[in-house]
Amino acid sequence: MMVHLSFVIPCYGSENTIEYVIDEIIGVVAKADGFDYEIVCINDQSPDNVLPVLLRLAEQNQKIKVVDLAKNFGKHSAVMAGFSVVTGDYIVCLDDDGQCPLDRLWDLMDPLLADKADMTMAEYPKKKQSAWKNFGSHVNSLMSRTLINKPKQLQFSNFFVMKAYIVKEILRYENPYPYLEGLILRTTNRIMGVKMEERDRVAGKGHFTLFKSLSLWINGFTAFSVVPLRISSLIGMICAAFGFIYGLIIVVRKLIYPDISVGWSSTVSIMLFVGGLIMLMLGMIGEYIGRIYISMNNSPQYVIRSKYNIDEDKNE
Repeated sequence: MMVHLSFVIPCYGSENTIEYVIDEIIGVVAKADGFDYEIVCINDQSPDNVLPVLLRLAEQNQKIKVVDLAKNFGKHSAVMAGFSVVTGDYIVCLDDDGQCPLDRLWDLMDPLLADKADMTMAEYPKKKQSAWKNFGSHVNSLMSRTLINKPKQLQFSNFFVMKAYIVKEILRYENPYPYLEGLILRTTNRIMGVKMEERDRVAGKGHFTLFKSLSLWINGFTAFSVVPLRISSLIGMICAAFGFIYGLIIVVRKLIYPDISVGWSSTVSIMLFVGGLIMLMLGMIGEYIGRIYISMNNSPQYVIRSKYNIDEDKNE
């Protein structure tokens, strides 16, 4: 029986690289017997001419499918848009810059075909990206381990394969601010890493900035964990306990030494410290409430302007 692979590629600023990536996918699949493919490319309102390139390729090959988003929604929302139209038995996610080692695709597929895992991903000993992006990735990884119980040894990367049932479950999440790591980890723990080397970019430079990494981090902890709120409550109780103890110390010292003067500097310092904590906690609560409000208003994950080479009947 033919095994159908769906490749999902969010595209942004990749007019000079996407054709290379697609050609390599076609070549890699052609070398294996018993596999068919579709390539779903999502134009996330790219500022360059990647859409005309995609449309030209789609016209030449009906297995290349294009989803054109109405505006820039971000990488994870673009991937969700791609998930909404895939039809494969296994879904392969990769970047549009040529860094993913596609020649190692079958190393990712083997554990899935043997039913040893439900998802496999590339595990890079060293990521070829800027120091700022490395910092953002480190913060995001630390957040995932702390707040959504990601296994310490598990490294999420830009190149992974999953079974279709995982995508089907992920698509049940219809709220804005999708966070793929959280959606995957709440679906399965049968995830396996496969060591391989990340390639250099074919051309151009990365567009995933430190700000985008931190925004993704905020998405993760506000959408999939209430741990920050519990930490806020714990800090509040600790501060209240310290305040009570310090108050008793002041009263006792005043009774023992009636002439002692209360320190103005220490009082102001405590007020500034406690006030800062209160504002931080209020901001955190406000972030949760704001996102709840936006979700209640049915703000979309993405808006599709048009589709090309996609059978609407199969995706209803």
